Amino acid sequence: MHVTDDINHMTRNIDRWAVKHHPYVLEYLRIALGIFIFIKGVMFISDYRSLQHMIEISHFQGYAMGIAHLVAFAHLAGGPMIALGLKTRFACLLQIPILIGAVLFTSFGKGIYAENYYLVEASITLMLLIFYAFYGSGYISLDRKLRDNTKDILY
Repeated sequence: MHVTDDINHMTRNIDRWAVKHHPYVLEYLRIALGIFIFIKGVMFISDYRSLQHMIEISHFQGYAMGIAHLVAFAHLAGGPMIALGLKTRFACLLQIPILIGAVLFTSFGKGIYAENYYLVEASITLMLLIFYAFYGSGYISLDRKLRDNTKDILY
C-alpha cells in the first residue's frame, strides 16, 4: 500500500506542476497524437493485410492475425482516449509496447533514409507516448473536467 500512496502522491505533484506551468501547445499536440493513432487504427483495419505482412516479416508469423487485430483495436480505442484526455496515461501505456514493437521489429535495421519513414514515424510517436504517459492529460481534457466535477459534488 505504501508504494501505491507514493505513486499517487507523485502523480498529484506532476499534475499540480503541469497546471501551474502549462503551455497549451502540449494540449494540441496530445490531441493530434490521439487523432493520428486513431487514423492508424482505421488504416490497419482497412488494409489489415499490410499490417499482417509487417508482423509476418518480423518473426511473429504464427501470431500475425491476432496481433494485427489487437493493434488495430488498441489504436481505435486508445487514439480517441488520448485525443480527449480520458485516462491518457493508461491509454499511452497500452500504446507504448505496440510502438516499441513497430520500432524494433518492423522498422529497425533498415536505417533512417527516405524509404524507411516508418521508423521515423514510429520513433516520434513512441517518444510522444512516453512523454504523455508521464505528463498526463493536461488542462484541456476530460480527466480534468471529471476531476473538477467530482470536487464540486464532494464539497
